[in-house]
Amino acid sequence: MSKRLRRGRDSDAIRSARRVLAIEAAAIAAVAEQLDDRFDRALDLLAGCSGKVVVTGMGKSGLICRKIAATLTSTGTPALFLHAGEAAHGDAGVFMKGDAVVALSSSGESDEIVRLLPLIKRMELPLIALTGDLASTLAKTADVVLDVSVAEEACPLGLAPTASTTAALALGDALAVALLDRKGFGPDDFAVLHPAGALGRRFLKVADLMHQGEAIPLVGLQTPFNGTLLEITSKRLGVTGVVDDRGDLSGVITDGDLRRALERINDVRAAAAADIMTGNPKTISDSALAAQAVALMERHSITSLFVLQQGSRKPAGIIHLHDLLKAGVV
Repeated sequence: MSKRLRRGRDSDAIRSARRVLAIEAAAIAAVAEQLDDRFDRALDLLAGCSGKVVVTGMGKSGLICRKIAATLTSTGTPALFLHAGEAAHGDAGVFMKGDAVVALSSSGESDEIVRLLPLIKRMELPLIALTGDLASTLAKTADVVLDVSVAEEACPLGLAPTASTTAALALGDALAVALLDRKGFGPDDFAVLHPAGALGRRFLKVADLMHQGEAIPLVGLQTPFNGTLLEITSKRLGVTGVVDDRGDLSGVITDGDLRRALERINDVRAAAAADIMTGNPKTISDSALAAQAVALMERHSITSLFVLQQGSRKPAGIIHLHDLLKAGVV
């Protein structure tokens, strides 16, 4: 096969890919244009749900439902996916009073979805329909209908759900994010629900990783050289804080400060911590994110930070670069 032929086929593939992406982008744009007060009503139903949100669908729509349920759950709204086909074989037992239902069917006539509707209505569960046919059985039964109709599928045969599932997925994301905003769900809430992996590490706080209590290296302003050296050595962080009579942080002494003191002070053993320390050290609040500690260390080329109690100069702990490395923040 010649290189020219391979390049020609690649070009055809790229043209096909661009066509698919253009159709799917247009489908999302069309759904955005179709939004009206029905979206607000759907949001009201979800925000007022005292139970969980059950997201149900079949086939490719079911896969989209799984993702919508996962996004809702991870952003503070308890949700689960119900396979509509399994619902008739006992799985409908997940429905409880106080739940809300989101049903996705492009045609609005999927047999499995239609069979669920009487149960949903009998239990008086709010029903939000995502469908491409506003005259369908699903649409007529729902409390709120969100239009996810598309002009065409990206599949050249017009058969495989492509643009329609992309539009439904994007609308599900829009619901989840609008609900997140409505509830005031913030970074702290997100961190609680994502304790593992990169997301969890991103939202770890300094207070989660810092050394506390007796592990904090601290000396007084008048602590002699030997006492300062012992504190640095015993706490194994290469630094000690220096506090005044009120317990406020006045400065820090690092291994480097000790070496410089040996060079400039004739009788260093007679020197107090106040004579050796570096004043106005870089610090961080105990409410700060660990990622902020990394940024501060990198900006000032330092390897440790004293952590202060919020609104004061009193040390609450100390965090070292090694702690951040171990936690996977760096």
